[in-house]
Amino acid sequence: MKIIKFTSKKLDKVYNRGLLKQSRVEDRVRKIMDDVRLLGDEALLKYTKKFDGVKLTTRQLKVSEIEISGAYQNISPNFVSSLKVVIENVNRFYRKTLRKSWRIKDPDGVILGENYTPLEKVGVYIPAGTAPLVSTVYMTVLPAKLAGVKKIVLVSPPDKHGFINPHILVVADLLKVDEIYRVGGAQGIAALAYGTKTIPRVDKIVGPGNIYVSEAKRQVFGQVDIDMVAGPTELVIIADHKSDPKFITADLRAQAEHSKGLAILITNSKSLAHEVKSQLDKDNGYIILTKNLRQAAEVANRIASEHLEIMTNNPRRILKDIKNAGAIFLGPYSPAAVGDYVAGPSHVLPTGGTARFFSGLSVFDFVKSNHIISYSKKALEKIKDPLEKIATIEGLSKHLDSVKARFI
Repeated sequence: MKIIKFTSKKLDKVYNRGLLKQSRVEDRVRKIMDDVRLLGDEALLKYTKKFDGVKLTTRQLKVSEIEISGAYQNISPNFVSSLKVVIENVNRFYRKTLRKSWRIKDPDGVILGENYTPLEKVGVYIPAGTAPLVSTVYMTVLPAKLAGVKKIVLVSPPDKHGFINPHILVVADLLKVDEIYRVGGAQGIAALAYGTKTIPRVDKIVGPGNIYVSEAKRQVFGQVDIDMVAGPTELVIIADHKSDPKFITADLRAQAEHSKGLAILITNSKSLAHEVKSQLDKDNGYIILTKNLRQAAEVANRIASEHLEIMTNNPRRILKDIKNAGAIFLGPYSPAAVGDYVAGPSHVLPTGGTARFFSGLSVFDFVKSNHIISYSKKALEKIKDPLEKIATIEGLSKHLDSVKARFI
């Protein structure tokens, strides 16, 4: 890892990492999306053979109940019992965040409010490239379930034998996912966005993926909703002279398991910086030296990372200065790995600096609100004058006439 000062120009590419555009990927993805939109299942079978090396029939796209039942025979011992603990952690966290419809009334007969209603159909994408992301199943499905989504459709790419990892199938089954399909990549996103004869069109697509999946989600946004356009995973650690270098190096090494992941230590301690560098000299990433911890927080806010660990002597003091981060982990015994797997909040988090304006996946992503407006005649009469003034300024006289008509 390289030690650099917070003023280094090398940080510009870190700050601006979400601005890179790859037109070659964009064009490839657009061709795949167009094919699926026009040819449906035929295109899915073609691209599954091309990219996954698996020849399927249309009937094999959907994972059967027999295959799901058989998956229970091929999972790790005690997997289900461990999973139940994690499910309760996730549910406990999100139950606290549920929103309720509301109303306010005034004496003149005005009623205002919001109705919160769940989305009808949600598509969940589960990557299975270098590793099957089993945890992503419950980190996406559970918030949707708690929000009240009526139908959840899961897609995941098949392995070279045409199967989906049995642990993914078991989690999806336990969480009562409605339909599971063995299709991945941009073609899987296209199927969820446009619908095919076999795969239903959904209202929203969630879940991480590679650069092709992310680009596909970007291209369909507006026709369906998406959670976010996610990039490579990121970890930033803020530490001081009292932080344990052993914990820091372990967490940065864990981040290095992701081939394109971003790993950064920000510290005001030169001795800690050199100690960590000596342990991680051959690893990618940066160690950023700042004058003080307030400056460290400023750098972290500008990076706006997916994961932020604060391992200083008083992490809550630093927390007050943090504005931009997907998930924040406080103290030496809160590694990002607990957020990835067991803590409760979803690990589907904003990357590429988008934590400046995006939040992690939550139940809010699976509901929409309708504004409720009800006026009595008395209440409408009281607001005629301000309405008239504004409508006149805007030159929309018929808007005003629609109000006056009620008093003729």
